[in-house]
Amino acid sequence: MRTNVVLDDQLVEEALRASGLKTKRDVIHLALTEFVQNRRRLNLLDLAGKIEFSEGYDHKALREAL
Repeated sequence: MRTNVVLDDQLVEEALRASGLKTKRDVIHLALTEFVQNRRRLNLLDLAGKIEFSEGYDHKALREAL
């Protein structure tokens, strides 16, 4: 999708240096990807203490299977 936005030049330059990426497009794509991943992670944290596991559920056995 194409769009025009006004970006903070210093922030973009800092993001380019920090990421090692070459283009603004790549930096914006990375930033959006990381934003979405972080939000998904936060949404999972909201579930802490609200999930009950079945009796006999063994999470360690599942890890060993991988």
